[in-house]
Amino acid sequence: MRVIIFGATGMVGRGVLRECLLDSEVQAVLTVGRSATGLQHGKLREIVHKDLQDLSTIEGSLSDYDACFFCLGVSSTGMTEQDYQRVTYEITLAVARNLVKLNSGMTFIYVSGAGADNTGRGRVMWARVKGKTENALLCLPFRATYMFRPAYIQPMHGIVSKTKLYRALYAVLGPLYPAWKTFFPRHVTTTENVGRAMIKVARRGAPKPVLENHDINSICL
Repeated sequence: MRVIIFGATGMVGRGVLRECLLDSEVQAVLTVGRSATGLQHGKLREIVHKDLQDLSTIEGSLSDYDACFFCLGVSSTGMTEQDYQRVTYEITLAVARNLVKLNSGMTFIYVSGAGADNTGRGRVMWARVKGKTENALLCLPFRATYMFRPAYIQPMHGIVSKTKLYRALYAVLGPLYPAWKTFFPRHVTTTENVGRAMIKVARRGAPKPVLENHDINSICL
């Protein structure tokens, strides 16, 4: 299997990239983003591309892949809905539309979030925008499209969040993860589980297009 990862320098994307590089059934990994991961590996290729809404200059490098893992995202904290929508909806759809044009046989997996609101009527801004993004992606004619909705994600293997606030929260909450895993297993997962689940779903499919936190964990069993 050959995969493309968008957002491989973020916390989730870094975890997904790690699992792809470790998995013997993933033969090649291409990362596309505004900055390089800084990693070197025999099956890793990177493209640094500043304008993700316009992939026309790199289209020739994007067609021969079986799956796209879209892990790019930002916190909505301090953002207007317009700015958050530009990053979360507009960039995601621009990438997806480019990819489906190049290869409709690809599987597209999008990292959304627990509580995403695909009714478009909720009061929570980030949930509405995530839900709108999910709805639009599910309408595209990929071979298969899946929405991953993780809740609390524990970073593993030295991976850290790029967001300063989140790093502070993980420093406080991280030591509690074993207890949360015991008492609230349906609401916590790890970067490792998300990555492994993505690979398995891209390879074998899943019974439904929207996968909640407990579904992600179950896939890894």
